[in-house]
Amino acid sequence: MGENKRSHLVMIQKIIDRLSQHSFLIKGWSVTLVSAMFALAAQNANLVFIYLAYFPPILFWILDSYFLWQEKLYRALYNHVRLANERDIDFSLDASIFRDSIPGWSHTLATKTMLLFHGPLIILILIVTIIALFVSK
Repeated sequence: MGENKRSHLVMIQKIIDRLSQHSFLIKGWSVTLVSAMFALAAQNANLVFIYLAYFPPILFWILDSYFLWQEKLYRALYNHVRLANERDIDFSLDASIFRDSIPGWSHTLATKTMLLFHGPLIILILIVTIIALFVSK
């Protein structure tokens, strides 16, 4: 493998790593904010905070799906560069050329990875909401 190809692959891999790190941080922030909302709701006995707890996981679910979609695009670019001839290396980081071959980010919302993390968090909030409604009566 030539030096140009190796350098290009390293550049792409760094982008993939950053996107993966963003996804990890989003999951952490989602859990943290939901926990904070639960703590505020318990402290003040205020259901508004439980209702507000729905927003972070939903918004972060959308954002996390977008980052995963971007990661898939860059993995396709990585594979393309990996298979390319050395003389065809142009150091392009434009992964948008693979949009037609990778399902859109809205499709990524319903992948197992997204559903298995964000889904239970929203179900937990729903359970807490139901319990809080029964306790408050």
